[in-house]
Amino acid sequence: MTKDELWQAVLAQIQFNISPANFGTWFKNTGILLKKEKGVIVSVPNNFSKEWLENKYNKTILNILRGLDGEIKDIKYKVVHSGLKTKPAENNLDEINQLEFPEFKINKETNLNPRYIFENFIVGSFNELSHAAATAVSKSPGIIYNPLFIYGGVGLGKTHLLQAIGNEIIKNSPRKKVKYLSSEKFTSEVVTAIKNHSMESLKSLYREIDVLIIDDIQFLAGKEKTQEEFFHTFNALYNKDKQIVLSSDRPPASIPSMEERLRSRFEGGMITDISLPEFETRLAILKIKTQEKKIKISEEILEYISSHIKRNIRELEGALNRLIVYQKLNNQSPDIETAKTLLKNIILHSVKVANSKKIIQSVSDFYDLKEKELFSISRRKEIIRPRQIAMYLFREELKSSFPFIGRKFNGKDHTTVIHACNKISKEIKNDEKVEEEINLIKQRIYSI
Repeated sequence: MTKDELWQAVLAQIQFNISPANFGTWFKNTGILLKKEKGVIVSVPNNFSKEWLENKYNKTILNILRGLDGEIKDIKYKVVHSGLKTKPAENNLDEINQLEFPEFKINKETNLNPRYIFENFIVGSFNELSHAAATAVSKSPGIIYNPLFIYGGVGLGKTHLLQAIGNEIIKNSPRKKVKYLSSEKFTSEVVTAIKNHSMESLKSLYREIDVLIIDDIQFLAGKEKTQEEFFHTFNALYNKDKQIVLSSDRPPASIPSMEERLRSRFEGGMITDISLPEFETRLAILKIKTQEKKIKISEEILEYISSHIKRNIRELEGALNRLIVYQKLNNQSPDIETAKTLLKNIILHSVKVANSKKIIQSVSDFYDLKEKELFSISRRKEIIRPRQIAMYLFREELKSSFPFIGRKFNGKDHTTVIHACNKISKEIKNDEKVEEEINLIKQRIYSI
């Protein structure tokens, strides 16, 4: 396997676990610059990408590389400007790149991907309200549903819907200034402006925008300076009737470490969610994708994929891309047995089971806590409730006994666990927001 093929294999796995916005922001223009005996040097376009990959994705990248090449033990990152970038892989690999990574075909001015439009967005019961709100906003930006806040789990179509709004507005009003970016990208711009003493220029730039679309807004949590700047940007645009569209993996009320003044702004507009698609919708999505890519895949194979990949639309497309690559390289369509072999790893990846580690990780991440805090003796409200929810999930998802759960949580008495489980059960029945919160945490558990 060449270094280019090795890196494409790494990217193919990473794209299943992060949003297209983050994938495009941090992995665009990256590659393996040099493959040594026991390590690789990865080229990145700038220092921000270098720092982000080192701090946030290094472990993930290293684990994937080790799975592909057991001799690799180390990764280093080097900033390489685009003009000096190594040549991409030749022949069929270029074709594979186009199939697997359309996220990179973006408009440099707006950051929008032209493939994300309303016409190829599949509407079902799981997303119809969000689609209706997005359509209304695209027709009357700044007038109705401002801000529009769309939330839901990873890979369910939030990014597609957000970018469809931007593309539709530009199509109808070409003179409007539309800007789409991830919250991490916004944060990096704020950091750069502070470093270069150019904050006023950044403020002026964002105040001129007609439609501001920010993906994964939950990642602003805990970043005080970025939240402050976004608050002022939000107010400036809102007061001039400019449209603001936001996405998150949870509703505003459930975003930890988010300033109350920002949370109240988010809740002042239209809030809609996208849940998990049913089988018929998953199958329809695959059929639309095959038409778009002008490829023929048997109904049996499409039904097989739809039956086994249930929680992530992005994984559906990833599975389809793998079959398309096979068809392109072999000049023939795969049969069902070949498809099962080709998709074995993706199917296994999508069939997730809960365990205690995943529950603790998901609950602590959702409430922005350290895992050890769930096991502490603290009686603070912001810790007690997440701890009770974790106990409830141990009981419901793992069917653990009350004494076992008590021992797991630093020797708590089983009556404490019973009280916690009963309390959360009642809240779920009486409060839709609590039920929604628990469902979002479950989505996290089964997507890890």
